[in-house]
Amino acid sequence: MRRLIFEPEHDQFRDSVRKFMKAEVGPHWEKFRKAGIVDREVYRKAGENGLLCTWADEAYGGAGIDDFRFEQIIIEENLAYGDSGFYANLHSNIVAPYIAKLGNEDQKQRFLTGAISGETILAVAMSEPAMGSDLAGMRTSAVDKGDHWLLNGSKTYISNGINGDAVVVAARTDPENKYGISLFIVERGMEGFERGRNLDKMGMKSQDTAELFFNDVKVPKENLLGEAGMGFKYLARFLAQERLVVAIGSVGAAQVAFDDTLEFVKTRRAFGKPIGAFQNTRFEMARMRAEIDQCQAYVDQCVLLLNSGELTPEDASAAKLTASELEGRVLDTCVQLHGGAGYMDEYRVCRMYTDARITRIFAGTSEIMLEIIGRSLGLDERKMS
Repeated sequence: MRRLIFEPEHDQFRDSVRKFMKAEVGPHWEKFRKAGIVDREVYRKAGENGLLCTWADEAYGGAGIDDFRFEQIIIEENLAYGDSGFYANLHSNIVAPYIAKLGNEDQKQRFLTGAISGETILAVAMSEPAMGSDLAGMRTSAVDKGDHWLLNGSKTYISNGINGDAVVVAARTDPENKYGISLFIVERGMEGFERGRNLDKMGMKSQDTAELFFNDVKVPKENLLGEAGMGFKYLARFLAQERLVVAIGSVGAAQVAFDDTLEFVKTRRAFGKPIGAFQNTRFEMARMRAEIDQCQAYVDQCVLLLNSGELTPEDASAAKLTASELEGRVLDTCVQLHGGAGYMDEYRVCRMYTDARITRIFAGTSEIMLEIIGRSLGLDERKMS
């Protein structure tokens, strides 16, 4: 399907991103996967090529491009030709906006500039061992000590947890208010800030995901991000874009898996003919083609809504829900059409299958997305009783 949202300048940008991914990321996927982490040098090279935080102000080294389609292209091309563990999408589109939109001038100079150049890798720490999606149950706390905040607690499942140099940490600052949460920028090397093991996951093997521990960490007052006690509202404010980022990645991954499988069924033979010649294969491929195109059109429209400032939480939730569920179905079908080869790690579709499972969980589970959409229809027990 021809995608009508892109202009010639987008196509030119896509060509340059593709060349970067093919040269600097894709050839090293096996090395990254075995190491469980992407080399920091990849972020620096991406920064040198203007591929980090393209939206950021020129005053900090960004390109000042107020058009999320360019970030969308980076996500898509990384999935197609790079490596899923290169988490530029988290760095540029989920964490950096906290600093850009909530940070003061000093914080932008200290952290945003390095994020754009790739010298400072970003992470965000919300999830806790017993908390799940319930941010109101957060136990990590920060106490105001006058000239600093004293941070204690732990976080888990933190992407970029090993590579991260500046981590936006959510902590409870008002014990009497379940929503009394604040955000802090915790820096590599702060005394009491420790990293646990690089967690061994089902998929996304090259993405460093770690436990973080904060033991009497003295966080300077100047590292408070935004206003104290406003963290819960801040987190909710940025969730729509985060969920759209996941949706872009999910439909992009579905497209990559489809392309790989289409080539496979054209060349692999069974009973004397290509398996693509069997009616069942044609029907499965046709069904995936139609569903991917439908989902892509909706996600593209959501990108345009984000550009115009009109993307609602319900829109983003619907995009994340449909795209991540589609990704799961497509990858399952693609593995099936590969037969035994689809179960072999040497085939990309096998790795993509395990990578895909997390997208229905992070940034809000499919069940949470359904709840958000359902409540927007007026189906809320509190309002109906």
